[in-house]
Amino acid sequence: MNSLTQTSLQLPGQTAVYHGKVRDVYTVGTDTLVMVATDRISAFDVVLPKGIPFKGQVLNQIAARFLDATADICPNWKRAVPDPAVTVGVRCEGFPVEMIVRGYLCGSAWRAYKAGERELCGVALPEGMRENQRFPQPIVTPTTKAELGLHDENISKAEILRQGLATSEEYTTMERYALALFQRGQEIAAQRGLILVDTKYEFGKLADGTVCLMDEIHTPDSSRYFYLDGYEARFEAGEPQRQLSKEFVREWLMGEGFSGQAGQQVPEMTDEVVAGITARYVELYEQLTGEQFRPASADEDPAVRIERNVKALLSNN
Repeated sequence: MNSLTQTSLQLPGQTAVYHGKVRDVYTVGTDTLVMVATDRISAFDVVLPKGIPFKGQVLNQIAARFLDATADICPNWKRAVPDPAVTVGVRCEGFPVEMIVRGYLCGSAWRAYKAGERELCGVALPEGMRENQRFPQPIVTPTTKAELGLHDENISKAEILRQGLATSEEYTTMERYALALFQRGQEIAAQRGLILVDTKYEFGKLADGTVCLMDEIHTPDSSRYFYLDGYEARFEAGEPQRQLSKEFVREWLMGEGFSGQAGQQVPEMTDEVVAGITARYVELYEQLTGEQFRPASADEDPAVRIERNVKALLSNN
């Protein structure tokens, strides 16, 4: 199976290109973005050496579905999906923070809590909580938006305002949107037998100053899901939850002695490991959407297909 790890599209009217950790973003003219979800995979802010076939398609199609399903909550950047791995939309000026919403104590938040911390991004955490326990209500714990190769850092609302990363009004809008989006995501997940545990949202501003949802939403790269069935029993027994997220990749890496620290070597990604990760992404797609995953053609170079499909869309606009 071909995996898409690099793109070098040549689009009519193209004015810029940005290669992120997993997405390549092309600017056409001044206000159109072409976002390609590649098959690159990152963990601990490190891009791993092998791509995961169909991962980009899974991410793009889930994100497009949720952007449509939440368009009544807040404006978003999406305009068209000309290819299974591509979304085209309006260019926004992104805020340099990510809005993390957590409904449960797990992952990095649990690791900090277990180490004795009782405040996260300026939010006080209750005493006596256990791993994977639900918060009384979801909390917002922003992070900085790091450049490639650097680590995102927790940041408080007060610090965001002090540094001028957003105005008080803009932050309030982003927080309100993030909590409403998270509630909708939890409702949709519950219908599919899942729990949306935590997720991240990225926002930007349109030319008129309107706050707009950008990038992806509720994908396995940006979110953590537990299976609803068995959650309570596993929690009461102190057992790990069955989950669908990228956390299993992090756990595999940590089990191999890699956590993104300087001097550590990324473990070998065998064909079996890669195939297993693809299978987990497809599993989440099918569980979350209730539809069978239909992979794009494996007989054609995905970069060639993408350029053809995007050019066809642009020529019709």
